[in-house]
Amino acid sequence: MKRIAALTSGGDAPGMNAALHAIVKLAARQGIETLGVENGYDGLIEGRGHLLGLREVDPIGGWGGTMLGSARSRAFRTPEGRAQAARALKGCLGLVVIGGNGSLTGAHLLAQEHGVKVMGIPASIDNDIGCTATAIGVDTALNTIVSACDRISDTARAHRRVFVVEVMGRQCGYLAMAGAIASGADACLYREQGKDEDQVVAELSAMMRSSFSPERDKRRVLVIKAEGVTTPAQRIVDRLQAVVDEEIPGVTVRATVLGHLVRGGAPSYQDRMVAGRLAVGAVSGLLEGATDQMVGWQPWDSDGLKTRDPSVQRFPLSAVLERTEALLDGTSEVTQRRVALLEAHAGVLSV
Repeated sequence: MKRIAALTSGGDAPGMNAALHAIVKLAARQGIETLGVENGYDGLIEGRGHLLGLREVDPIGGWGGTMLGSARSRAFRTPEGRAQAARALKGCLGLVVIGGNGSLTGAHLLAQEHGVKVMGIPASIDNDIGCTATAIGVDTALNTIVSACDRISDTARAHRRVFVVEVMGRQCGYLAMAGAIASGADACLYREQGKDEDQVVAELSAMMRSSFSPERDKRRVLVIKAEGVTTPAQRIVDRLQAVVDEEIPGVTVRATVLGHLVRGGAPSYQDRMVAGRLAVGAVSGLLEGATDQMVGWQPWDSDGLKTRDPSVQRFPLSAVLERTEALLDGTSEVTQRRVALLEAHAGVLSV
């Protein structure tokens, strides 16, 4: 039988299993086997994988994480490692890579150096990939953040507290930005602001004075911080506590770092739906002979190759990686638009 391979790589994201589920079902319908590569590119190099049957993947669509396992491979970064990975794919029609920036870079290298037919599916809770409006895992991560902030706000109101909640987003502040708006936060800190520690503390102090003033009389202040802001959450808390001890008696400041909690959990409806439709686009692209591309969901850039699904377009991986770099270094129109929109809401958040 003809065969395709699929792997998940990099940070796990809710919805990866839903994509695998769709890949296996669509391939089976075409009479094609799916080889599930275990533990990302490391497993590909080591030849670790097994055929994924319909019975095995039937229940996985609602699971978080990835049934195949994932890893960030050092060996794959070497030419020798990539050559070994390419040899392991001999006899396969192509490879579907589900992952983020580093994983898609690896797929591009396989295609360029060894002629392997590859198709990428964006999966990154940080929403830091070019040529797609969202990636697998983003919606679930945001739902987790909002749910956690709602619970934190309950106890904050009970005790008249300020909470600084740190969320993931080392290079991209999207989760903090979107989470702040959705949870009704009073302030949002993200790397793209480019503010130093003293400026951040000064602005938060002014916001606290206004929030706890007799005119406003708030009982809860919520600040969402992206992990990409290098000042640790606890240091911000300590400096803010010094301000409230002197100026706003009776208020306490606390830090909560959500960390990897944001990655876990069953995927939301949107992540399952997006994962399935991107998987269809990826498998269809491979079977049509396409390679060195990624499928994107309702991309801001409308210059991609059309598919049968009006919400899915295919982009060359070279363009994806170029636009991802611009997204992260702040030169992308998408990043600039996100920052401008949140800055416009900054006054609304703290009212």
